Amino acid sequence: MRREGAGHCAHRRRLALTVGVLALAATVAAPAAEVPLWEVGLGVGTVAFSDYRGSNNSSVYALPVPYFAYHGEFLKADRNGVRGLLFNNRFAELNISVNATTPVRSRNEAARAGMPDLKPTFEIGPSLDVHLWRSAADRIRLDLRLPLRRVVTIEREPRAVGWLFTPRLNLDVRDIGGHHGWDAGLLAGPVVGDRAYHDYFYTVAPAYATAERPAYRADGGYSGTETVAALSRRFPHYWVGVFVRYDALSGARFLPSPLVRSQQYWAGGIGFAWMIGKSTRLVESRDPE
Repeated sequence: MRREGAGHCAHRRRLALTVGVLALAATVAAPAAEVPLWEVGLGVGTVAFSDYRGSNNSSVYALPVPYFAYHGEFLKADRNGVRGLLFNNRFAELNISVNATTPVRSRNEAARAGMPDLKPTFEIGPSLDVHLWRSAADRIRLDLRLPLRRVVTIEREPRAVGWLFTPRLNLDVRDIGGHHGWDAGLLAGPVVGDRAYHDYFYTVAPAYATAERPAYRADGGYSGTETVAALSRRFPHYWVGVFVRYDALSGARFLPSPLVRSQQYWAGGIGFAWMIGKSTRLVESRDPE
């Protein structure tokens, strides 16, 4: 079996973490009615999270925070995430949804000792976003988001490892405390994974079974619930944001797996980014009102 160098694995972990923090920056950055076509920034941040859903081991990282906002006709990166806009009207949008997970070194996980490492994954697929309610001036939004994403590993020879369906209610509140104030977001909903996805994270093949870790075959189905809260503010020359995520795994289909050591998953982070460039071209925000 080919073993990768520690430097290469560390690079992939930093890459996956950077993707995650970039998604945080994009998710909680709010555009005004008329905005630059693009903005870029760079800063620093700290993130903390359990190594995987079900792990009782946590990691904390300090890392650079890239900030990117783009308000084109098709591609958008704003407070609603990085997405390709396929369809948009007053009542619904069809977007491209993306996400990522970090690698896990099994030697750092007592539950996975002696098992193959978990590669970082990249998720991509369509998301139907239904606009349930809008306040006056569009400052408060309530949406139903229905993302379905294909999951593939990030490695020399990527492979598909299943599907994820994560329907959630999403509440956005803009300009808390006045014009150009704080922006808040809250989302919650169930997570559903197919057999291949649960197999990748929670199956114990007979070859890796021990007296303390019996063989286990994961099935698809309910994967727990996810709740995320975020708060951010875009100042004239910098951006600041913070988020916290909590997943309750009680009742999840994979709960009997010996690789599950906790029925809770926590993640959180804070970041600062200074603006280093923006487009001179202004465009009108095309989010539905």
